[in-house]
Amino acid sequence: MSKHAEATIQTKKQLLEMLESRKDEMIEIRRHLHANPELSFKEEKTAQYIANFYKGKDVDIQTNVGNGYGIIVTIQGGKRGKTIGLRADFDALPIHEETDVPFKSKNEGVMHACGHDGHTAYMLVLADCLIQMKASIAGTIKIIHQHAEETPPGGAKSIVESGTLDDLDAVFGTHLFPTHPVGTIGHRGGYAMAGRTYFKLVIQGTGGHGSMPQNSNDPIVAGAHFVTAVQTVVSRRLNPFEMGVVTIGSFDGKGSFNIIKDSIEIEGDVRYMNDKTQQVIDEEIHRIVSGIELQFGVICELTYTADYPPLYNDPEVTAEVVSVLGNANDPDIKEVVEFPVFSGSEDFAYYSEKVPGTFFFIGCKPEGVEKVYLNHHPKFDINEDALLVSAKAVAHVVCNYYDVE
Repeated sequence: MSKHAEATIQTKKQLLEMLESRKDEMIEIRRHLHANPELSFKEEKTAQYIANFYKGKDVDIQTNVGNGYGIIVTIQGGKRGKTIGLRADFDALPIHEETDVPFKSKNEGVMHACGHDGHTAYMLVLADCLIQMKASIAGTIKIIHQHAEETPPGGAKSIVESGTLDDLDAVFGTHLFPTHPVGTIGHRGGYAMAGRTYFKLVIQGTGGHGSMPQNSNDPIVAGAHFVTAVQTVVSRRLNPFEMGVVTIGSFDGKGSFNIIKDSIEIEGDVRYMNDKTQQVIDEEIHRIVSGIELQFGVICELTYTADYPPLYNDPEVTAEVVSVLGNANDPDIKEVVEFPVFSGSEDFAYYSEKVPGTFFFIGCKPEGVEKVYLNHHPKFDINEDALLVSAKAVAHVVCNYYDVE
């Protein structure tokens, strides 16, 4: 074995040992963040906590990146080389927490119900370890502490548009999921998570008395037709082998029982796995709306906004990550498995649109529970052993990507 290979192995060993020794710190940070959650675009104190963590460290820190409280921390290695990005999000959700933990949310109606507290906790400790070892890294690492993943337009798109990541050669991200036990790492090459579009339809009719419908144009009848018609988009306009979902989440037609309303509002979302499917659904919904105007004599105002694109994991980058983690011989990484496509959305997709990258999943199923509550549930919880697994998994990827010595 060459001296360089021996040095690389030793560097990785040192990094992993540093992470293992700081597991309790990761848990402590996660619990602090969990107790003090902040909603998307309102994460002022969380961002300050993150910035304070890096004070006095030999790194470049950029705050307020993008359209909110995004933070980019640049770790310049001891030698020239490629540049990669490591992303962790830090916003919470408008959910009243129902877990029974001593570090329960102190902010009423706000909860870290998706694991972003855990993402930030492991990333802070991993980043600090990499800073201490940066002389051994031939390249640059950009730690992306991203705000507002949960609420469109999100933080990722604006961070990409800021130009701060224009020099990236690759980008990596992880997400905690309680569907699998700790030690399981999930991957999916190609399209892995769905894109999402929000829509709102305002139907303006002509109100009147229920006893004289001939003098009105009833927007509820028109709206009911829309609800039925849009369900045919997926069943009759998409290839059966393509994934598409149209959901009506709100139908605001509340009024008096004997009055024909003047207007109503309908809101919903659309999910799809590629741009072609998105275009088909887009065109069909607009066509249905135009037809409703003609058929019912109403005026329709359709807001149709694409929020997050489908998340595409570069197949070559993903395969390399799978190989690295599958052969890591790490006791904390027990299995690396292919996950199914998720119909949920993730604005990490904006990073992987710009540069090759992959977004993989970390099992965090709590021990000893009869029922597992998924992300965004008021009783969502994680097994905190998954924080070390997250940190070590990304560390393996970093050490493989860089020429360390």
